[in-house]
Amino acid sequence: MTHAPISACPACNAAPMAQNLADTEHMAGHILLNVPTVHCAVCISSIEKTLNAMDGVKEARVNLTLRRATIDTTRPMDVQVFIQALDQIGYPAYELDASLLGQSAMEQTARRLLTRLAVSGFAMMNVMLLSVAVWSGAQGITRDMFHWISALIAVPATLYAAYPFFANAWGALRGRVLNMDVPISLAILLALGTSIYETSLSGEHAYFDAAISLTFFLLAGRYLDHRTRSIARSAAQELSALEVTKAVIRQDGQDITVPVSQVQVGDTVILRPGARMPLDGVVIQGQSEIDRSILTGETRPEFVTNGSELRAGEVNLTGPLELRATAVGQDTSLAKISQLVAIAESGRSKYTSIADKAAQLYAPGVHILSALSFLGWYLYSQDLRMSLNIAAAVLIITCPCALGLAVPAVTTAVSGRLFKKGLLIKSATAIERLAQVDTVVFDKTGTLTDGDLTLIDLPPATAEQLQISHTLARSSAHPLAQALAGALAAQGVAEIQLDQIHEHPGYGVSAFYQGQQVRMGRAEWIGATPRDHTATWVQIGDDILEFAFADQMRGGAADLITDLQQAGIDVQILSGDGLAPVSRVAAALGVTKYHAHRTPETKAAHIAQLQAQGRHVLMIGDGLNDTAALTSAHVSISPATALDAARVASDVVFLGQRLDSLIGVIALSKTAQRRIRENFQLASLYNVLAVPVAIAGFATPLIAALAMSLSSITVTLNALRMK
Repeated sequence: MTHAPISACPACNAAPMAQNLADTEHMAGHILLNVPTVHCAVCISSIEKTLNAMDGVKEARVNLTLRRATIDTTRPMDVQVFIQALDQIGYPAYELDASLLGQSAMEQTARRLLTRLAVSGFAMMNVMLLSVAVWSGAQGITRDMFHWISALIAVPATLYAAYPFFANAWGALRGRVLNMDVPISLAILLALGTSIYETSLSGEHAYFDAAISLTFFLLAGRYLDHRTRSIARSAAQELSALEVTKAVIRQDGQDITVPVSQVQVGDTVILRPGARMPLDGVVIQGQSEIDRSILTGETRPEFVTNGSELRAGEVNLTGPLELRATAVGQDTSLAKISQLVAIAESGRSKYTSIADKAAQLYAPGVHILSALSFLGWYLYSQDLRMSLNIAAAVLIITCPCALGLAVPAVTTAVSGRLFKKGLLIKSATAIERLAQVDTVVFDKTGTLTDGDLTLIDLPPATAEQLQISHTLARSSAHPLAQALAGALAAQGVAEIQLDQIHEHPGYGVSAFYQGQQVRMGRAEWIGATPRDHTATWVQIGDDILEFAFADQMRGGAADLITDLQQAGIDVQILSGDGLAPVSRVAAALGVTKYHAHRTPETKAAHIAQLQAQGRHVLMIGDGLNDTAALTSAHVSISPATALDAARVASDVVFLGQRLDSLIGVIALSKTAQRRIRENFQLASLYNVLAVPVAIAGFATPLIAALAMSLSSITVTLNALRMK
């Protein structure tokens, strides 16, 4: 499978021009690369085959989920060699700082939950078999033997498997609050305690089966809930890992490579073509064009010269630059975006889910009811043993199991249905928040448009002029030139022999054809009149050819916006691009509210302002400049082609290329909310019917187990209606 070079930002095509790559030698034998465009098994095979074939590589592996390549080398090697090799086969890559990406605690938690689930399931099956014998009429010493064997299995298995509930309950009690794990833990411990007490006195009833089955069902719900969040990682951490780890500084006339952490404000920094800015600085010598798309979304490269300001994360395209560092470390623009994201993440975590709200009402109610049952029966009978048994039965039969499954059962069913539409739900509360959306804000470049510059049309020109243009375009690493070369090649335009080809950083490329100078580049350099759209110009003698480019609309964008507007949802466009391209896209899609020239900070501020007005905002974006806004929004969505940091910050990722896959998502989320409420109502109904039985003293272990299982099955079946 052959890939055309594609990139999260146009500047990646300029990476092969970086000079003296050995200066950025990676001193460790373990290299971590972000490869944002990998998407299938063929991609993995191509990348691993290329990397493993390189001299000095011990082993190279690709993680599709994280979109990372891990390279183990036999000696210190230049990381840029690997970046260049991948770029040549169509996979732009970025170095990640492995020290900032530790082992995922989410993965460890998932493994522990799965282990506890397996232990409780195995124990439950064995205890249930023993309980059947008791329920079938076993008496005397035979019944006691089955109870003791059940105790030997259930007690250690339950104490081990239910540890997450005990730990969460203890943490809540220490904080003087109640959550769903408090009544769950109390029910499990009381069931075990009263069962051991009853068994020691040769009693008829024991709740070992109820305790272990309650633990199993709740762990199943907890694991399902955890899986919906297992791929979510900290967006702020991902942003930090994307920062450039090395910088080239000039000291005493020598260019040396040092860790970015050692660069001081005022140091002279050398930025070669194709390199990414490691810090903020001001140009003191040189001219070039800068790709700011990763921070602003602006598709048109910007000319910079002495006195121009550059920010961390931007990419130098054509000419070497000498800069004076003005901000380093946590003071850079990229670090400030990371800080914005971290703040927004902590703010979003304060969202109270419907399950937590139910727990706030349910937990104290159950405790009070159980305590009153114990107190009433003890005052009536003066029998401590019977009163404790009834109190335990009330706690067990009030179905924390069904309530614990109410949300994850629906979330899992909806996640499966959305997955068929090409959407991945990453956050446990994303569906709840989607149901509340009344405002949708779109980024433009890469979201409403596909992000690739496409030649609009060929200007009037002779075949010879087009051939000259093709050769000039092939001779430049500028993204517009590369796009033009690809478009002319696709139309069958051949190249032609040119002499003395020379690139002028920040301006364009020149050459001689049959003794006459020909040029391609900026309008001002060529002598053309600049336009408000993206274009490059070619001068051949007295003729000037204009090649105009435009972003193509992403498929399904118009249908999605029409659907949202018909549903009464306010639609806005928020872009870092210029006013002219933003207004054109807005007009084409029928959107009346749009904003241009927005920085990452002003995007996040705009979202915050809308939400301060009581709006529930859905943000849909794909770039690093959208990350803070994605995290600040009530809920967020990004395409699979987005930069890793944007995907991590989002609650939902859509895998397809078309936006109409998002049609109906908000309506489906509202239906899911209704199902969750129905589940709580069903669980409550069972409680209303079963609690009087328990309080009256008729709740045998068999009745408790049947009531628990029936309520859990009913809740699950209701959730499956979502499919």
